[in-house]
Amino acid sequence: MAAEQMADTGEEPDRTPPTAAPSAAAPAGPEPVPVPPARPLDAIDRDILRILQTDGRASIRSVAERVHVSRANAYARINRLVEDGVIRGFGARVDHERAGQGASAYITLKIVQNSWRTVREQLQALPGATHIALVSGDFDVLLLVHTPDNRALRELVLTRIQSIPEVLSTRTLLVFEETDLGPRPDRPAELA
Repeated sequence: MAAEQMADTGEEPDRTPPTAAPSAAAPAGPEPVPVPPARPLDAIDRDILRILQTDGRASIRSVAERVHVSRANAYARINRLVEDGVIRGFGARVDHERAGQGASAYITLKIVQNSWRTVREQLQALPGATHIALVSGDFDVLLLVHTPDNRALRELVLTRIQSIPEVLSTRTLLVFEETDLGPRPDRPAELA
């Protein structure tokens, strides 16, 4: 609402910075916790990220030696990257088939307008869901799932996902083969 219109209603104008302004489509509810902007990354920060993306188990000492800084400096930089939300966590890249999750699929969903947050919460609770994205185009949500077999995948789609009231339709795309393109030492750094 424009400031001139608010003057007529007696409301104070919104003083939220433009980058943090809520979208008009956002449903009423608890305010999200503001995330402070990340500080700019320098070449050493980008090198640290590349190392940790390649080997999340690298020791502080190893990281420090490879980027030519002290261990204290490397430790402080990694902590800052975590605090700023640049590093969201440390984990393992899993071969889903060898881990007993032999059926993988991308599932596209069309959802009721303005229901993204509700749908996302329900999709996050699904067994085998590994990636959820709100996208533009012919569908609204792209979901990656891994299940033990096609029977479990069928059950997940037909009874769990299609029973979510805000889901209007789904389309399932079976994955026949996949290749992890995670960071590797033999590829140029993506963050450079």
